[in-house]
Amino acid sequence: MFDRIEINPRRCGGTPVVKGTRIPVAVIIEQLAAGESWESVLEGYPELTRDDIRAVLFFAKASIEHTEIIPADAG
Repeated sequence: MFDRIEINPRRCGGTPVVKGTRIPVAVIIEQLAAGESWESVLEGYPELTRDDIRAVLFFAKASIEHTEIIPADAG
């Protein structure tokens, strides 16, 4: 799935995008989080496929798993 995500400093300033497009991973995640259906996202971006959306979600999961989150001090 990760062959569908591209990080290139010359494309969208190095923001992760769906390979072969200028569609940022974050935009797809944001739309899904806002409650948009996969069908709606695919209609809005006809160049995407279901496999692209799956790759976006797997990429987000892997990014979270490989990020150290340090809680803010409570006091």
